[in-house]
Amino acid sequence: MLNKFFNKERKDDLDKGLEKTKASFFEKITRSVAGKSKVDEEVLDNLEEILIASDVGVDTTIKIIERIEARVARDKYVNTSELNDILRGEIVQMLEENNTVDMEAYDLPSDHRPCVILVVGVNGVGKTTTIGKLASQYHNQGYYVVLGAADTFRAAAVDQLKIWSERVGCDFYSKGMNTDPAAVAYEAIKYAEKRGAGVVIIDTAGRLHTKVGLMNELSKIYRSVGKALDGAPHEVLLVLDASTGQNAVEQAKHFTKATDVTALAMTKLDGTAKGGVVIGITDEFKIPIKYIGVGEGINHLQIFNKREFVDSFFKQ
Repeated sequence: MLNKFFNKERKDDLDKGLEKTKASFFEKITRSVAGKSKVDEEVLDNLEEILIASDVGVDTTIKIIERIEARVARDKYVNTSELNDILRGEIVQMLEENNTVDMEAYDLPSDHRPCVILVVGVNGVGKTTTIGKLASQYHNQGYYVVLGAADTFRAAAVDQLKIWSERVGCDFYSKGMNTDPAAVAYEAIKYAEKRGAGVVIIDTAGRLHTKVGLMNELSKIYRSVGKALDGAPHEVLLVLDASTGQNAVEQAKHFTKATDVTALAMTKLDGTAKGGVVIGITDEFKIPIKYIGVGEGINHLQIFNKREFVDSFFKQ
């Protein structure tokens, strides 16, 4: 039975979005257990290689293998036909342990109005598009939404955010290019307060995470937001491109050092066979995945529901 939020259309989108990942994954598993009747050391070694190749990550893979080894040791004999169910259960349990809470709507992270969401991530991950799609969901719920253009180093970034605001029907605050992004973030919040806005979503520059000075600037924006409104930001959403696999993990390491990331959005799952990174990244950082991108449509930014995700992942 589907979660009431996941209607058939959304579930179909999720199933389709994970096709490349699960096709690669299960094809390899099927080959690894061919001719085997029970889960033995060879099967586990093969499974370890498959999980790592699917970008689950080394540390998370080791945890999963150790749990299955414990199960095999306890039950003495585990049939290979049971492997998928065991693996499925371990992944769900791991997501539960890593602070991933299933939502049933695009709920705001705070009751404070305006609720301030700071969105971070490198160029090319789909950050501004994610902001637009999220703004659409909040606008459709009746919230007055303000988009703040604090990515002031690329004209395309400001223009793209403005286009999204017009498409969605929400408000837009910008001071143009080459202005202080921390000041823009501060003023966007003040602008939103004066207009009684319910939500402020602030876009930040998609800096290369390897540039230390630029990451320090992100920390400055974070502090500026706190000065504009006590308790803000109420959420720091890190957007990562699932198709980059382990590079997304490296990005997460740098961004979590620069600011207090509270939630993750994983984009472009529909275009990759590396969807296993979803499992590994939340396990490593203990930060909940809140949204996943499973297509280009405005409704293809989905709330992450761990059970629906795992159900789709193991659906054959």
